[in-house]
Amino acid sequence: MKLYTRTGDDGSSGLFGGDRVSKSHLRLVAYGTLDELNSVMGVVSLHARSACAGPEALQRVQHDLFVLGAILATPAARLDLLGARMSKPTWDLADMEADIDRLTALAPPMTAFVLPGGTPASAYAHLARTVCRRAEREVVALTHEEPVNPAVLTYLNRLSDWLFALARAENAVAGVADIQWVPRD
Repeated sequence: MKLYTRTGDDGSSGLFGGDRVSKSHLRLVAYGTLDELNSVMGVVSLHARSACAGPEALQRVQHDLFVLGAILATPAARLDLLGARMSKPTWDLADMEADIDRLTALAPPMTAFVLPGGTPASAYAHLARTVCRRAEREVVALTHEEPVNPAVLTYLNRLSDWLFALARAENAVAGVADIQWVPRD
């Protein structure tokens, strides 16, 4: 199979099921950002400490992001094509929330707003969080145009919280203080 098809040379892209839309379509923008987030998660996995998020958890997120991208790449009328394996993320929200609580307990209580930085793992987790928030905003915009499985938004909202907790835990486990935002006069 060749990597190039030439079918997108006109500025269009194929959705799962065969429909073609502009590459600027909100659906493509949203799942393109999920692809970007998945790439950033690959960088997070290069730096994360197993005490905070082991490779299994990080790969689970990457697999879930791929599933969410597949959901977004499929028009609502064609979702039956995805099958059960691709219809929802694997990380149950209650389990993700429990892990957020575990990560939060690794870091000291917050006393100020936190700026991205500290360790490389923390900085990359913050970067992933901001890309996740952008993806969430783009999915919200898409919901104003066409139906989207609500599980996509819920997962992204919770994932951004998990990434924030991961960023703080990475600094704490490394013995590096979070960078606190201090208002300047």
